[in-house]
Amino acid sequence: MSRALLLAEAEPGTREFLQRHLASDGFEVLGAEAEDLALELAERVRPDLVLIGGLEDADGPDVCRRLREGEPGRSWDRDVPVIVLGEARADAVDRVHAFERGCDDFVPRPFHYEELVARIHAVLRRARPEGRSRLAAGPIALDRTTRRVTVHGFAVALAAKEFELLAKLASEPTRVFTKEELLREVWGFVALGRTRTLDSHASRLRRKLAIAGADDCVLNVWGVGYRLLGDALPERRTA
Repeated sequence: MSRALLLAEAEPGTREFLQRHLASDGFEVLGAEAEDLALELAERVRPDLVLIGGLEDADGPDVCRRLREGEPGRSWDRDVPVIVLGEARADAVDRVHAFERGCDDFVPRPFHYEELVARIHAVLRRARPEGRSRLAAGPIALDRTTRRVTVHGFAVALAAKEFELLAKLASEPTRVFTKEELLREVWGFVALGRTRTLDSHASRLRRKLAIAGADDCVLNVWGVGYRLLGDALPERRTA
């Protein structure tokens, strides 16, 4: 499965080089040349990782700070992994400032592509969605530690398996999870057989989220499985 990577870099040669090679290495790369577009894509696409270089109107650490702090009315993932590509003249002080603003790694220029990709994979392994305590998808926020779920800031009461199903779907909210993997990873089923367990829990979860104001969530992709949020794929809602 490909990972979505937001590449915020204004220098055309570097951006085109990274887009080409990262795509060939299996990443879905979205490019941005300016800060506002980078933040818009972070909110709309919810990438698995943000790679920030030099932008037309901002530097990497400042963009990282905005991602981490969040802003009123914006709903990007504040825990998204961030790697900053330092400027050629960057020194130890610049590196410290980048980490203080919340980056997960700092790669100085000039960089070797193979090392950069290795660092990207290392950061993704450390920040696997399954390992995060807080998840956010659209108006839904979820805390694994407290098992608290909110929609638009208001608490929603879920049964244990409804919470675990939501947590799994929210880990990659636009990904389609197959019924087999959901039954295996949420319920621990080894032999699947014929069961309506997943469909029944998904239906109850959908109704509770809709009542709280999160419409069009927990979508059944016919013949495949479920995803939390919609995209361009064909879908069918079930009762």
